[in-house]
Amino acid sequence: MELIELNAKLRETKGKGAAKKLRRSNAIPAIVYGVKKEPMMLSLDTTGFDTILRKNGSTGLFFNLNIEGSKKKAVMLKDIQMDAFQLEYLHVDLHEIDMDTEVSVMIPVETTGESVGVKEGGMLQIIRRELEVLCKPVNTPDSIEVDISGLDVGDAVHVEDIDLGDDVEIPHEVNFTVITIVPPTAEETVDVEEDEDDLIEEVDTDTAAEPVSE
Repeated sequence: MELIELNAKLRETKGKGAAKKLRRSNAIPAIVYGVKKEPMMLSLDTTGFDTILRKNGSTGLFFNLNIEGSKKKAVMLKDIQMDAFQLEYLHVDLHEIDMDTEVSVMIPVETTGESVGVKEGGMLQIIRRELEVLCKPVNTPDSIEVDISGLDVGDAVHVEDIDLGDDVEIPHEVNFTVITIVPPTAEETVDVEEDEDDLIEEVDTDTAAEPVSE
């Protein structure tokens, strides 16, 4: 896990009008929450923040937050609000973290290898594309890799099958399915020879029924 550099400025105004004005100036309204601390209202550069997300995705991100005129803070991305068309950032929530305290993070699931079942015509289904993990920030994985090469049709990987080591826990109450290989969809097959015979018989019958012209 690395801390990504993120610059921010303090803002004093709040409300919908102030937020719209901020967004028109290519900035995103943001807030950082701290333990037993008053939240800090910030603004982020839209272009810089968008570049970070395009490169790193939006899950499991930790920042070295550089607030203009203030000390740097280690924070994690908790929430991004966007407009209905996913074209504009409306608001960003950040949470200050203690590098020695466990945090809950959503991590993407990725598969490695080629399933035996898929080679035989089965279909790979990823039921959970993200899993919650509990760990210290320094131990946060970039992704949860699951080797599917040994899975046959009908096989599945459950959450208790995934071992991320002693430093990372996947909290769960039930042993839910994460990945499975399902049988191929049954398709109706057409007997070409039978159809051709039926067609010939139909043509012969129709021909026999036609009156003979004199």
